[in-house]
Amino acid sequence: MRRTYVTFLFMVVWLSVTFVSLLWGVDYSWPDNAHIDYGFPLTWATNTTSTIAGPANLWSVNLFNLFVDLVFWYGIMISVVAATLHELKF
Repeated sequence: MRRTYVTFLFMVVWLSVTFVSLLWGVDYSWPDNAHIDYGFPLTWATNTTSTIAGPANLWSVNLFNLFVDLVFWYGIMISVVAATLHELKF
């Protein structure tokens, strides 16, 4: 029972960390270009909100970086869950 509870609690917390890291936006406001980058550790989406020509709403999405981010975060989760289940044998 303890092993299941610890594993489930870790997975819920880790899924929350994964969603926050993927949706975290960093705002860059330069005089000729304002944009928001999404994703950690790799930037998988960029929303350009202002350019030298005026306001804009341009999205640039890199699906490969999104895939690498998901593999990174879920790979860590799977490794920790496997180690936890192996160490907490009863």
